Amino acid sequence: MHRTRLAPALAALSISTCLLAGCSTGLGDPKARTKASPAAAGATTMPRIHLNAAEGQKHVSVGRGGRITVEAGRITKVSLATAKGRAVGGALSSDKRSWAPDAALDHATAYRLTVVAAGDGGREVTKKTAFTTLAKTEGFTGTFTTDSGSTVGVGMPVSFTFDKAISDKKAVESAVEISSSSGQSVVGHWFGGQRLDFRPQHYWKAKSTVTVKIRLDGVKGAESAYGTQNKTVRFTVGRSQVSTVDASVHRMTVVRDGKPLKNIPITAGAANSTTWNGQMVISEKLISTRMDGATVGFAGQYDIPDVPHAMRLSTSGTFVHGNYWGADSVFGHANISHGCVGLNDTKGGGDPGQDAAWFYDHSLIGDVVVVKNSNDKTIAPDNGLNGWNMSWNQWKAGSAR
Repeated sequence: MHRTRLAPALAALSISTCLLAGCSTGLGDPKARTKASPAAAGATTMPRIHLNAAEGQKHVSVGRGGRITVEAGRITKVSLATAKGRAVGGALSSDKRSWAPDAALDHATAYRLTVVAAGDGGREVTKKTAFTTLAKTEGFTGTFTTDSGSTVGVGMPVSFTFDKAISDKKAVESAVEISSSSGQSVVGHWFGGQRLDFRPQHYWKAKSTVTVKIRLDGVKGAESAYGTQNKTVRFTVGRSQVSTVDASVHRMTVVRDGKPLKNIPITAGAANSTTWNGQMVISEKLISTRMDGATVGFAGQYDIPDVPHAMRLSTSGTFVHGNYWGADSVFGHANISHGCVGLNDTKGGGDPGQDAAWFYDHSLIGDVVVVKNSNDKTIAPDNGLNGWNMSWNQWKAGSAR
């Protein structure tokens, strides 16, 4: 009887003693469960070296080819030299996680790069590569609108013109990222092999900020054509201004932020030299310029050395500009121009009270001028910055993405 009463007590005491002593109870050793294996511990401290050139790679960017970054460690040694042994100096970042040459590498030059990095536990990794940089003749660049920090009208597209024909349009288009503080979706459209424009479905929202990230450096656009640009551009969209020219009644209505601002008498293209219809974007402002008919198919008909307050609407020579040679009576009553939209002005453009001076002073590059009721067809979308004349579906169909 005493034995049977004592057995449960002894069993309980045995378990308690085992727990106090840290014995295994068949559920696994707590130390074994919390201690990482040597392999796992080593994996967390092994540095990872990232280079911008693979072994044997050719056409490497002279701006990025020698750059190094390291994760989970720090750089302890760098050796960069030409294949002929000329050493290249560089600078290590304060956290020792990146290194860059002191200047751009030479074009069409072979290099050898060796990097040693140490992890948090002192484990070292070495990485080597040999590469050849891009020849000057193999690079391509794109001129683009608009300048960083500028303020433009709501119709201003982001337009690239490349100095070489692009065959891998998807790679090039994908290397340009455009976003707006308005949240508008932006899509690219190719006009041939050397021009790429970006725009949203509708005009930019007034007062928004547009960011253009150009990451073309090293991108292969065609055989022996590699990008060389890497920069970020930001511009501001100003107030909304859309001016509508009605060629049939010889008037232009200026609308600012949805409200009529001014109604201006104009003269548009004459019967044998009509003005294009459609949505046109002001792409250039010239306080004075020479206009020679010979440059636009009207040789001998005019050559005016000092056209005032000229704002370009097309590549082919359409402007809205001041006109001092026409009689005051034509403005608002007759169309006499060679295709431009003329506003009353004085020779030299020095009178701020003239309609042309007022419109020039109140316009931004990127503002929209719409022409309607002219006896002509709609302007081609690539004649100037005038892609707004395409439907959204047509525009998206021209994207390579």
